[in-house]
Amino acid sequence: MTLRGKVALVTGAGRHQGLGKAICARLAMAGCRIALTDLAVPQALMEAKNIGTRAEMDEVAEELSAIGPEVIALPMDVRDEAQIEATIAAVVAKFGRLDILINNAGIGYLFSPITDTPAEFWRAVMDVNLMGPFLCTKHAARQMNRQGSGGRIINIASQAAKSGHPHLAAYIASKHGLVGLTRTAALELGSQGITVNAVCPNHVTTGLGSVQNEYYAKLRGVSVERYLADMTAGIPMGRVGLPEDTANACVFLCSDQAAYITGEAMNVSGGAEMH
Repeated sequence: MTLRGKVALVTGAGRHQGLGKAICARLAMAGCRIALTDLAVPQALMEAKNIGTRAEMDEVAEELSAIGPEVIALPMDVRDEAQIEATIAAVVAKFGRLDILINNAGIGYLFSPITDTPAEFWRAVMDVNLMGPFLCTKHAARQMNRQGSGGRIINIASQAAKSGHPHLAAYIASKHGLVGLTRTAALELGSQGITVNAVCPNHVTTGLGSVQNEYYAKLRGVSVERYLADMTAGIPMGRVGLPEDTANACVFLCSDQAAYITGEAMNVSGGAEMH
């Protein structure tokens, strides 16, 4: 599944333990040139421990450059349409084109029961998890249309796009909405040769996944080890997801082998989710 000559933009990919880094690594192995983005500067409800800082982004890009043709790191706030336009213009100026967009940036660490959830939590999650992919899709598709050779757009959704989970109402709603965006964009962009799909992994113990483990273990009054063991017992494949599982699905959907697949929300869950 070679992607040589292709150019990919991957959002939320500036952390060492993040899903975005794993996706970039797999794309690089397939021959992609890559622009990774992250917030770079902490903001309200997005502390340094939850984002890719400028320094960390550069470290990630340097590591990935040892794998594939070329990787650059660009600060970008997915809530800011002007920044998105400028970033895509910078990618095209650097690499000459844009073939792949991976909408990976997201907030999944603001936990609270619905009755206690501040409105600012809801807005922050929706802005990053749903508005961001909409804006990035809008401008990436425009660029792909200008090139006239089609493209690939992949939204990193979640098992949360298929099922509910307590204390994550905004996150669950945003991921369900992301599947709706995926299906609509697929309908509109298919005639232009642009496929749009979502990947829906189950739990992956990235940096974010570790935060979720600690929160839900405490909520249930068990150790993290016990919480993970209970989770694993409900997965037919007998293990939680790995970043590489999602990354492999992304590369497949970006390849020519997936040229006739669009509008799908692909479960990558070891059988934990089957609809």
